[in-house]
Amino acid sequence: LFDIVVEGMYRAVNGPGGGTALNGAVKGLDICGKTGTAQNPHGDDHSIFIAFAPRNEPKIAIAVYIENGGFGATIAVPIASLMIEKYLTDTITRPWYEEYLRTKTIIYPKKL
Repeated sequence: LFDIVVEGMYRAVNGPGGGTALNGAVKGLDICGKTGTAQNPHGDDHSIFIAFAPRNEPKIAIAVYIENGGFGATIAVPIASLMIEKYLTDTITRPWYEEYLRTKTIIYPKKL
């Protein structure tokens, strides 16, 4: 019953032909996921990614929701894929992604 949903979530991350979450793929982990963008009439849209891994016999499921983060693939996918990778392998093979997120997600307080 859910095989087609799992296949769609797998393809969103791992292709072929490109999916909305290709930047979340980690070799050997078979991450499955679905991106989302929630419109925000008061500012930037919210970034969403729901994922699980590995595809067969999942060991982790995660939902990432970043207020004002923009498109799902922009912020939520990298965060989720790093968390999944660290949880399943206890390593990070893409340190540049960590740096990207550090610089992308810093919030400076508004001056009063």
